[in-house]
Amino acid sequence: MSRGLDPEKKEQVIEEFKISDKDTGSIEVQVALLTARIKHLTEHLKNHPKDYHTRRGLMTMVGKRRKMLKYLRKNKPLVYQEIINKLGIRG
Repeated sequence: MSRGLDPEKKEQVIEEFKISDKDTGSIEVQVALLTARIKHLTEHLKNHPKDYHTRRGLMTMVGKRRKMLKYLRKNKPLVYQEIINKLGIRG
């Protein structure tokens, strides 16, 4: 049973969305990682529709990502638009 993202996948996401060399916690990286985890859990739930504990965790992550995107939209609209397009969400 896999928990979360593979370390390689996580590193790849961080590499793609980081702002500087040592950046691992900027809001852009956090939103990208949450999106990757949400996609992973969505696939899991397609195979296990009665896994309600995972579904609750997924809904928590979606809420967290929504708050982060709301912050970005308000304070950094250009970055918000760029990240939305890059991740392919809010289509």
